Amino acid sequence: MNVKIPFVDLNLQHQPLETKLQIAMQDVLTKGDFILGQAVSDFELAFARMCGTEYGIGVASGTDAITLGLQASNIGAGDEVILPANTFIATLIGVLRSGAKPILVDCDPDTALIDLKAAQSAVTPQTKAIIPVHLYGQMVSPSKLWDFARTHKVLIFEDAAQAHAAEKEGCRAGGVGIAAAFSFYPSKNLGAFGDGGMLVTKDPDIAAKMRRLRNYGATQKYVHTDYGTNSRLDTLQATILNHKLPYLSHWNSDRFAIAQQYDSELSYLVSSGIIPIQNQSSAGHVYHLYVIKIADTSGITRQKIQAKLTEAGIQTGIHYPIPCHLQPGFRNLGYQQGDFPQSEKLAEQVLSLPMYPGLTNSQVQEVVNTIASACASQVNNQVIAND
Repeated sequence: MNVKIPFVDLNLQHQPLETKLQIAMQDVLTKGDFILGQAVSDFELAFARMCGTEYGIGVASGTDAITLGLQASNIGAGDEVILPANTFIATLIGVLRSGAKPILVDCDPDTALIDLKAAQSAVTPQTKAIIPVHLYGQMVSPSKLWDFARTHKVLIFEDAAQAHAAEKEGCRAGGVGIAAAFSFYPSKNLGAFGDGGMLVTKDPDIAAKMRRLRNYGATQKYVHTDYGTNSRLDTLQATILNHKLPYLSHWNSDRFAIAQQYDSELSYLVSSGIIPIQNQSSAGHVYHLYVIKIADTSGITRQKIQAKLTEAGIQTGIHYPIPCHLQPGFRNLGYQQGDFPQSEKLAEQVLSLPMYPGLTNSQVQEVVNTIASACASQVNNQVIAND
């Protein structure tokens, strides 16, 4: 297939920075400080400040940021952690690897974010924390989370893997809870040239324990006070991320402008059942993904729309086709089909459209025109069939 409009095009952001990044990487090669080098400390401080927190601790992946971050927050065996069924599986795996018991709840069908009313019903005496997943680049309401935490006496641990520099109610992603996990997977709004992650926190004790846990539980070389692991952000990745960080605000602004065009261009298709996931955060939404729903009222399946886009050389994605509770590897958690109807319905309806800094107006128009053409073809086919 000839790809005319890719789902993500990283070259558009990397090419202007190529010389600067090559010099930075060469500097790491020359110094030879490949593990926990100066660039790691520099990036940890810069990223934490951007989030409005005091400490950043770089790790090998976003999943490790969740696992080790929960452990550093003294959450583990005997504790229950509430999280949405509508999230990437890494959130669930992070909870399980921490030793805590995951308690899944449903999501809001309009925003795809965790349903805090459903979460309220899931609280038990063993509930230690809630993980709000700032999905697609939009934050869960900080004020509602703080009310929830005060009412139920639980910790807030943010999964901000898709929400770099997202804002809501005057607060940045990462600055709402006791700690927050980020991912620097290459396609993220701020992505490395491989895997990477970070925990940010305002708590010095959590930060200190996290540093031990990521480095074999060591307080100093060959002195191990915790049952840790090997999960350190590479110096090479840290220097890449640190050089890309100053551009994040511009890239996010570009994403928001592209999303606004999508919203405008798609508006006349809403009555036909093509419905964008709601933005309730205005410009604070950083649009890691731009997601639409193909409602039952549309008269056309997601499969047909996606096939039409593919035929036109337009790549798309589905985030996510199977909710966590229905994943075959996690049946032992005891959940069944029908337990979380909103998450299950979204899994059948959502479609992620191309979204990245540098996507042009004409490309957005082509994506929307192709969707409109698919819908029109379906209507025409139904008319002919009825005749």
